[in-house]
Amino acid sequence: MLHSLPSSRAGLLGPLFQGYEGPVFSIRLWDGWQWSSRPDETPAFTISIATPAALASFLFSSNEITLGEAFIHRALDIDGDLLAVFSVAEYLFDRPRALKQRLMGSILRAAAGAGRWLRHGAQSCMRRDCAAISYHYDQPLEFFRPWLGNSLVYSCAYFRTADDSLDRAQTQKLETICRKLRIEPGEHFLDIGCGWGSLVLYAAGEHHAHACGITLSQSQAETAKRRIAEAGLNTSCSVELLDYRQCKDLYGSFDKIASVGMYEHVGLKNLRQYFKIAYQLLRPGGVFLNHGIARSSVSPVRNDSFIERYVFPDGRLVTLPQALQAAEAAGLEVRDVENLREHYERTLCHWVEGLRQNEPALLKHVPESTYRIWLLYMAGSAAAFRKGDIAVYQVLLSRPDGGHSRLPLVREDWYRQRRQEVGCG
Repeated sequence: MLHSLPSSRAGLLGPLFQGYEGPVFSIRLWDGWQWSSRPDETPAFTISIATPAALASFLFSSNEITLGEAFIHRALDIDGDLLAVFSVAEYLFDRPRALKQRLMGSILRAAAGAGRWLRHGAQSCMRRDCAAISYHYDQPLEFFRPWLGNSLVYSCAYFRTADDSLDRAQTQKLETICRKLRIEPGEHFLDIGCGWGSLVLYAAGEHHAHACGITLSQSQAETAKRRIAEAGLNTSCSVELLDYRQCKDLYGSFDKIASVGMYEHVGLKNLRQYFKIAYQLLRPGGVFLNHGIARSSVSPVRNDSFIERYVFPDGRLVTLPQALQAAEAAGLEVRDVENLREHYERTLCHWVEGLRQNEPALLKHVPESTYRIWLLYMAGSAAAFRKGDIAVYQVLLSRPDGGHSRLPLVREDWYRQRRQEVGCG
């Protein structure tokens, strides 16, 4: 069996990782045998592999699904820097298939009886456990609260300094959105995809707007309504369980609109309709801030990705040019575009740390497989932002009023320090 052939293991891993220039790592197998990419340096992380089948899948059949499922079921685990491990995954994805097949053939001949394990074991060891898959927003609030923090904001924060806490950065993000929109007291504001209501609460409480939020999540809507009542804002703030495509009765009702982390679910096919409805919901001279993730035009598009299968079913990111073209086609004018890529990487690192620190408490509310799906998803997303494969953009759009944008010539008020920063801890 494979476990009796340590020399074959080293002879396999060395050629496979020849030319790898990423962070130093080690591989530890089920019997304690260990290999390092650079033995004279301390590894940033260790990949622990629990079975021969998992080793075969890791080395020869690696893709987002096989590696992700191995992690979910603990056939593969990571000790150390979880973000850095994605450099190894990308390296394996790009290795020539012919090299993998040649190395696999040699180890099969050397290991004799291990051949059946290597050819067939991975499928049985990493079966897709549909019972462990849950839709993205169906988790209980008690799962989100420990790592999202007091803000209960599930989107990119805004860090003015590297030392900002997550709560402070999220408050700064809410304030930045309101400033970019230039929300004035008494204006009517709509948040499309409002989550647990943090932005509508902030717009109503700090900028004295009449704020309305819509969401498709029953649990989020119930939580938002409870938070509004607790804040005493029922007369100026509301949340409805409603799809944005069902808002015809509200056309022309809003001075300002925001959509934060929602349009990723729209898809390229419906993108123009999405922006057209936002245009119709705005009054002439109104402003719309669309905050969302876009993929780089040059980043690889992998079919059947881990995130698409386990996190956002049927979700595909569009590029920034595709989004801007759809917005302009709907009649909106592009006024400003800001890339917050580094901010989202930092946000996700906070979330990963929170998930790890709160693991025992979180496992009281979700299965371990669900917890590990979220942990891998968050870490993988942070790595993708760090690499530049994806970015998050705040795009400010206006509905011109007879050619007049009604916007000032400069943006100085966006960055002017408030005398009191409310809620920043």
